[in-house]
Amino acid sequence: MGCNAMATRFEIALWGAAESYLRGAAQEALDEIEAIEGRLSIFMPTSDLYEVNARAHLHPVRVDLRVFELLQRAKALSVETDGAFDPTIAPLLRAWGFLGGTGAMATEEDILAAKDMCGMDKIALDETEHTVMFHQPGMMLDLGAIGKGYAIECAAEILRELRIPNALIHGGTSSIYAIGLQSDGKPWRVAIQDPTDSEKRIGMIGLTEVSLSISASHGKSFKTEDGSFGHVLDPRTGRPVQGALLAAVISPSATVGDALSTALLVRGENFLDTLLLRDGTGGMVVLMEEGVGIRQRYEGMDLMPL
Repeated sequence: MGCNAMATRFEIALWGAAESYLRGAAQEALDEIEAIEGRLSIFMPTSDLYEVNARAHLHPVRVDLRVFELLQRAKALSVETDGAFDPTIAPLLRAWGFLGGTGAMATEEDILAAKDMCGMDKIALDETEHTVMFHQPGMMLDLGAIGKGYAIECAAEILRELRIPNALIHGGTSSIYAIGLQSDGKPWRVAIQDPTDSEKRIGMIGLTEVSLSISASHGKSFKTEDGSFGHVLDPRTGRPVQGALLAAVISPSATVGDALSTALLVRGENFLDTLLLRDGTGGMVVLMEEGVGIRQRYEGMDLMPL
């Protein structure tokens, strides 16, 4: 079963109970994903984040408690990754033509102006009132980098409450959570796409009771005579990531995994050591080296041959 939300396709595969019960459980989980989109979308006028982006530079904006708690988690993850994951990056995405578009070259002036509007340190989160306020006009919150992971995490919680023993949930194949095992008694197996060739896979990962998050620039990019520019930006430089081609992170939390995979793509293989400081977390980064081709490095996770 599946649904369309957050500009992607969410699907759930599950087994281990009566078919009618499984269908009902899957529908509850999918309904939760759609409800979360309704709170986090920056394009829906009825969402919490739409209201924040429209009004928070004028006065504090109250949000749903779950949205507020997610913003707190996002702020902590931004600090932990030294800003490589940044929920306020929307002005930079807009400068590069990626906010609702396919991308275009940004000018130095546009980059500098957009960078001045970014940074979680420029947002006030009031724990008592559950309000959000921007310190300056032009700022925008966009939780797209963790929205799918968060929705999948919430959907998985519902399946657990309903005592579903085995399930795999994915959003666009880039945010995935596995419960239990496949029907053959083995971990759920997920293939990793070759970032240089959409028809190829570089390996497979076995998952059970863990999430897999994948970040790559090839999903949305544009080319000029100066090279190829992807939609994943480095908030510190204001420019598209140029080093790593793909990053993957396994984590007990799909929300955290999404944030860390973005950070790993931005910061490269040196960030792998930081990932290992978290229990149950591992990562892989794929890089292109001149004269060598694709090189992979992974720590805390096993990549199986196809």
